[in-house]
Amino acid sequence: MPQGQIRKALSGFYYVYDDGKMIQCRARGVFRNRGESPLVGDFVDYTVEGENDGTITVIHERKNNLVRPPIANIDQAILVFSIKEPDFNTILLDRFLVVLESFYIEPIICLTKSDLMDEQMEKTMDAYIKDYEQIGYQVLMTYKDDPAFDEKIAPLLKDKTTVLAGQSGVGKSTLLNTILPSLDLKTGVISNALGRGKHTTRHVELIEVCGGLLADTPGFSSFEFDLMEKEELSKCFPDFVEKQDACKFRECLHVKEPKCAVKEAVESGEIKEYRYKHYLQFFDEIVERKPRY
Repeated sequence: MPQGQIRKALSGFYYVYDDGKMIQCRARGVFRNRGESPLVGDFVDYTVEGENDGTITVIHERKNNLVRPPIANIDQAILVFSIKEPDFNTILLDRFLVVLESFYIEPIICLTKSDLMDEQMEKTMDAYIKDYEQIGYQVLMTYKDDPAFDEKIAPLLKDKTTVLAGQSGVGKSTLLNTILPSLDLKTGVISNALGRGKHTTRHVELIEVCGGLLADTPGFSSFEFDLMEKEELSKCFPDFVEKQDACKFRECLHVKEPKCAVKEAVESGEIKEYRYKHYLQFFDEIVERKPRY
């Protein structure tokens, strides 16, 4: 039975890439009956019907998948955050990082609009970049029409399935247009009142670029902790993981427990205080979340 990868989903059809050809497929009704749905990025078996039509019969096991946006088997996410308009937001960045860590998706931080920085902002951003690089995250900085952008981005995309994500209005479409000019995405205009963009992507699609696959993903502008338990949260902070084996209590949650190595690291400055405050806020969100039924 032929196998391929879903590269696009649109209006009930799944476009399966197999050895240079794109096969338009429907999904078997059995998936719906089981509450399953094929996703862009899935590796699948399919049967051929006619010259270019088929039916998806088997969805192979996924290494990960997101619900919003609906995409599977992701290697890494380029998190696009602007330095200005809208202003750089560490709590939103940490929210993205935590959720990506929980799905074992490697994050790469891409800061846009660096040409809008003044001297004071440059010092502030240099400090933040140093913080995140010390944790182990890769950070890129760019701006519209950056002549060095291709050199920065191309090696990161090779042999990877990458999603592009981030705050609305930060330049995701401009960035994607830089990588793939043929897409000509509508970049919209920043709303001064809302501080948000008006990006109008309507479907998820994986596109071959720089020797890898890249997705632009609608609805990928915020993350909730719907699937995470409070005991899992600290595992998604790499700077906490480095310290927590030294906590007095094995199941330490780093909130009120005595002799907590994470809290001691915050006091000594080894873990940044803003990161710990974000952890406490996310912890409270999870604790106060309505139970799932």
